[in-house]
Amino acid sequence: MSKPIQMERGVKYRDADKMALIPVKTVVTERQELLRKPEWMKIKLPADSTRIQGIKAAMRKNGLHSVCEEASCPNLSECFNHGTATFMILGAICTRRCPFCDVAHGRPIAPDANEPEKLAQTIADMALRYVVITSVDRDDLRDGGAQHFADCISAIRAKSPNIKIETLVPDFRGRMDRALEILTATPPDV
Repeated sequence: MSKPIQMERGVKYRDADKMALIPVKTVVTERQELLRKPEWMKIKLPADSTRIQGIKAAMRKNGLHSVCEEASCPNLSECFNHGTATFMILGAICTRRCPFCDVAHGRPIAPDANEPEKLAQTIADMALRYVVITSVDRDDLRDGGAQHFADCISAIRAKSPNIKIETLVPDFRGRMDRALEILTATPPDV
């Protein structure tokens, strides 16, 4: 029996490192032909990536994350080029290791207490009218991150009172009642 892997706090485990942590292994019995994407599914990169680089720079400036980048979304260039991004709060390391998801797995560090203010300022600087906020799963937090969502919503509304806010929250794994109690006090629009 192999010794369990000791994960370091704050280290992102991706690809083979992430998959090595899953106890069930897939054994390939025969080599199959590699399937290619049909032409209509292939995305053409824009000739001018100024807008894409601008959104990435705004994220980096305030230490923010987008699910677009962290999950390796194939539509990133299309969305960023149209000025759209989905912000991912509570860090870039998920406490779960779903094999279908490309977000890094590991032991996350404590949430950034300044993230709500940084997020609100970035959104105000980008002059957004609609924002989508999601997060990694944070099973290490007692409320699953619900209070952090509420703090982000409050900070955004303080800086951009006319904005519409959509949240894509995790399942809060067994803490749904507590999370809903927190989130109903500071609800998003969607």
